[in-house]
Amino acid sequence: MRVFLQKRWFLLALGVLIPGGLLLGTSLSPTMLARGTEALGENGQRVLELLPRLTTALVLFLMSFSLDSRQLQAAMRSPGPVLWASVVNYGFIPLLAWPLMVLQSSPDFSIGLMIAASAPCTMAAASVWTRKAGGNDAVSLMVTLVTNGLCFLLTPLWMNLAVSAATEVRLDAELMMWRLVTAVLVPSLAGQLLRQIPGPAAFARKFKTPIGVVAQSCILLIVALAAFKAGRQLVGTHGSPGLPSIVIVWTCAVAIHLAAMAVAISGSRRFGFSLADTAATAFAGS
Repeated sequence: MRVFLQKRWFLLALGVLIPGGLLLGTSLSPTMLARGTEALGENGQRVLELLPRLTTALVLFLMSFSLDSRQLQAAMRSPGPVLWASVVNYGFIPLLAWPLMVLQSSPDFSIGLMIAASAPCTMAAASVWTRKAGGNDAVSLMVTLVTNGLCFLLTPLWMNLAVSAATEVRLDAELMMWRLVTAVLVPSLAGQLLRQIPGPAAFARKFKTPIGVVAQSCILLIVALAAFKAGRQLVGTHGSPGLPSIVIVWTCAVAIHLAAMAVAISGSRRFGFSLADTAATAFAGS
């Protein structure tokens, strides 16, 4: 049992936090929520709003700090896996999600599915999952940087192609770039710069596994907050959607993810990528 928990604790925690966060978000009454907001105060609310972004930055810093610089240099010299994962992420996934929009019974779910499909590679989870699978997390980190660097161009493009002119989506490119710099670029560079110092580099090599555990714990915090927020949105002004609507959009999202992962793996094998690079493209591309 102990060995099982050591290997599966992250998945088990996700299985508890996602439904638990959704349930808590949907079950809290407006009165209870108002009391909680009042107890936090303005400063507490501000910290709570910034917490996901700050936690994401911390995860990327930890993953970059514990990443051997030689792996990153190798990924830059042979960018094939990075480019392939980026193509799957920003090419195949939106194309697959577009026709599935018509299956959604709720306009919110329809547009939400396309937004999720048009988003760049997850800022932190891809590197965490890649490392857990024994893959090349230098590739996943590079995919994060590349796709997030292009998001202010490609995400609005896909959204405006997929939705009608009456519901044209306009995203703040300046804000997206600022968040990219502060939440992705700066912590990634800071982690690698710190690793160039002999003392911290030795620390990172010695405690690579514990650093990874801390990063995974931060991911769980982000997931819990996102699940709670999603639960609150489900009981918003339009009321809670029916179970069939939730099942449909959930099935579509899972199917898109699995299809993208299969395409990433299949293409990686055809291109002759190593197993470590294939694992990275599978997680970062999907």
